[in-house]
Amino acid sequence: MRADGRPHVTPVWFLLDDDSAHPEILFTTWGASVKAKALLRDPRFSLCVDDQQPPYSYVRLDCTATLTQDPAQLLHWATRLGHRYMGRAKAESFGKRNAVPGEYLVRGRVERVVAQRGIADF
Repeated sequence: MRADGRPHVTPVWFLLDDDSAHPEILFTTWGASVKAKALLRDPRFSLCVDDQQPPYSYVRLDCTATLTQDPAQLLHWATRLGHRYMGRAKAESFGKRNAVPGEYLVRGRVERVVAQRGIADF
């Protein structure tokens, strides 16, 4: 939520870290952004991922965030995010671009999952 109570919704590059005992969603955000300020004020957030092909499906993950500015973690996950979204050739440059002072790594502990598949099926 924004400071004035309005919802804040924005697309994010994300990864799922399911190597731990409890899955986490990971993404980065700039420290002065509305997203970072909102998460520092209240760490609860939801992430919705949709399938844009018929018959359409989605999953919503309700999470609680922890934020870190640890340079090694930022570089590791920002590089992995760059690989996922920009490909192997650009992964390192995107990792370095986003693992800078002022950036946060957000780890969202998944607490609830809501999913619907085949929304357009009759």
